[in-house]
This record gives sequence, structure tokens and C-alpha cells, in this order.
Amino acid sequence: MSRNPFLLAADNSPALLPLLREDPTLASGQDEHGYSLVHAAASYEHLDLLRTLVREFDVDINLRDEDNETALFVVESVAAARVLVEELSIDISAKNAEGQTALEKITEEDEFPLVAEYLREAGGHGQTNGTSAPSEVGTMTPADEQELDIDPEFRRRIEELAGRDDFHTEEGQAALRRLVQDAVGEQNLDDRNVRQRQE
Repeated sequence: MSRNPFLLAADNSPALLPLLREDPTLASGQDEHGYSLVHAAASYEHLDLLRTLVREFDVDINLRDEDNETALFVVESVAAARVLVEELSIDISAKNAEGQTALEKITEEDEFPLVAEYLREAGGHGQTNGTSAPSEVGTMTPADEQELDIDPEFRRRIEELAGRDDFHTEEGQAALRRLVQDAVGEQNLDDRNVRQRQE
């Protein structure tokens, strides 16, 4: 049986973890092209292995290969991208040697459109290595907040939704979108009723 950790990772072999525990330095190893076990686990969607590499063996989730690409550049499924972004806090704004982010490269190659769509949505949350990127879009001054009259029921529903464990999942975000769409629809209906009464 091969003791090559990269082949074992690709096959998700049960022999890999004992080998890594025997020699933990192998966990952060990279081949001659910079390909790492994190890249392999992400590419082949071995999500438990991916989590173990980062959490147990302290492998840097942002390891780069020879093209300056992190594991996010090689994912082929939304599930793998979600683990990297939401659980392991990979830097979604990292750029490769061509100056592209993972989103830009995956969009250009057009092989995994669902992954590209997920990264586009995740990018809107400004997550970069577990921190929020500064953003001026949609910010409000205290004066704006005073003028804005938020329905207490709507505020309660948003806070309740934000407190859910699945808030950052696809299901949680879909629930948030529905809530906002309902609120906007109700506001538009109220606006039409006011205009009709004024006419």
C-alpha cells in the first residue's frame, strides 16, 4: 500500500490519519507544485479530512500552490466551498498569480456555476479569513437610523432568524431573503394604498 499522503488523501484512505499522527509534519507538506493535502481534500470533497487537517493538525487553510492558489480555487462542489468559507474561514479575497480570486477563476472556467454562485453570495458577507471586510455599501449614519421607522415585528423576526444555528447556511439565507421580500412587498403595498387615498 502506498504511503504517499497525497494519494491517500485523494482516495480518502483510512491509512492517512494514522500516518499523519505518526509524522504530523506531513499534514502541512506540499508537493513540488505546492499542492497540499488541504488542496486534495477540498478538490475531492473529503470534508471530514479537510476539517481534521485544519483543526487537529493546525494546517494553514490558506496554503498556496505554485500558482499562488488556495484550496478554494480547486473546489468542485458548494459543500466543499461552504466548509472552507463558513467553517474554516479561508480568505475568499485571496488572488492567484494571475490576479484572480477563486470566484473570478471559477466563473471564467465556467465548469462549476453553482460554486461560483455560492462564492458570489459569500463575498457579499465580506468574509476574509474570519473577519469582516470594511464596507461602505449600504451603511447608515445615525441620522438615517432616526428617520427609519422599523416595524418592531419585522425587527423581532430578523433577530430571531439571525439567532438560528443555520443562519449562515443556504437554508438560513433563503429564509432571510423571503423575510426581506415579504417586508418589501408589504411596504410597496402600503405605498400604493397611500397614493390611492391621496389621489
